[in-house]
Amino acid sequence: MKVESIFQYLDGFLLVDGYPDYTQALNGVQVDGPQEVNHVAVAVDASEETINEAVNVGADLLIVHHGLFWKGLQPVTGRYFRKIRKLMEGGIALYSCHLPLDSHPEVGNCSLLAKSLGLEIEGRFGDHQGVNVGCWGRKDGGAEPAVLAKELEVILNGPVRVVKGGPEVIEKVGVVTGAGASFIEESVALGLDALVTGEMNHAEYFDAIELGISVLLGGHYATETFGVKALGAHLEERFGLTWEFLEQPTGF
Repeated sequence: MKVESIFQYLDGFLLVDGYPDYTQALNGVQVDGPQEVNHVAVAVDASEETINEAVNVGADLLIVHHGLFWKGLQPVTGRYFRKIRKLMEGGIALYSCHLPLDSHPEVGNCSLLAKSLGLEIEGRFGDHQGVNVGCWGRKDGGAEPAVLAKELEVILNGPVRVVKGGPEVIEKVGVVTGAGASFIEESVALGLDALVTGEMNHAEYFDAIELGISVLLGGHYATETFGVKALGAHLEERFGLTWEFLEQPTGF
């Protein structure tokens, strides 16, 4: 399939154009590539190791959640030069999608993780410049924080830390993957019992305890593998492209 056709389709499907995001996210095409795409690799991060693996598996297109430019404007030297050179020499295009992929109703990290937890999604929240990133729903029958954490550990295949600031039985749960603890106050205002996210900072711990909400921390990386995998499967179903997920867990 023509790479330009894939880029145009992804921009429209993910509503990339005009979507409010962090400047350094640079959603969309980050490095151009071959005219034709047969095999797609998807990953959470455009790390050097991931790019090397994409070359090794013969990918024509690498789709990531976190792109090359998270530190903002950088001279194309050192590791940035090595990454871009590897992509160009390997004939691999790079496409990145950050918040549009977190919030997408079909292939989004937040909605897919919420559904995996068995939540009946009832609304959106997590305002970022007028766009809601996360979603919230009800846990049928409710669950104790420890029980919900065990479910999440199975889904994420890794440890989950619980900051227990909310009620003994959790019914209304919000999900904002990655670094979503900044939405604790909004979660409390919605009357949520718990927030599922990836990580939190020191001050956010006390926000949760003092405002009365439990926070379940599954790791930034682990909570954001859903979207790129779903996007790979979507491209296979729609266009017949083969795809694979390149795993590089960080433990954070």
